[in-house]
Amino acid sequence: MPGIAAIYAHEADTSPATFDLAGLPHEEWQRQIDALDPAKGHLMLVALGDEDEVLGYAKSGTHRSRAAYDTTVETSVYVARTAQRMGIGRALYDELLERLERLPAVRLAVAGMTDPNPASRALHESAGFTYVGTFHAIGTKFGRGWDVSWFERPLAR
Repeated sequence: MPGIAAIYAHEADTSPATFDLAGLPHEEWQRQIDALDPAKGHLMLVALGDEDEVLGYAKSGTHRSRAAYDTTVETSVYVARTAQRMGIGRALYDELLERLERLPAVRLAVAGMTDPNPASRALHESAGFTYVGTFHAIGTKFGRGWDVSWFERPLAR
């Protein structure tokens, strides 16, 4: 958990990739881990390095809390700055999506990304996601408004 938390905290502190303004407390990470439910498509995969350091993680979970959304999962992937451009994000996402494809309870994966983010856009498009639309200036961080583009990927049925 500390490695995952450190990657996310770095993104929260230094980038608009997440709209959290700071890292999450231990209790929130524990809540997220406790909420994992593979049967519902709520997964977390972690890539470890040679020294068991966390290089990145991918997760899927609740998109919206209303029951009608239960067949949709929201996905994300984060890679440590020192491990980027090594194919780790792609490997994590491919494995996550492969596992989601096997679940009869899940029909659609969605992902939102702060623009501009050409690397994330390329990753999602190459993983079979298609662009749905953009919310303009939906979040404010670092003193400016940021757009968020949404993508979707139907899963095998």
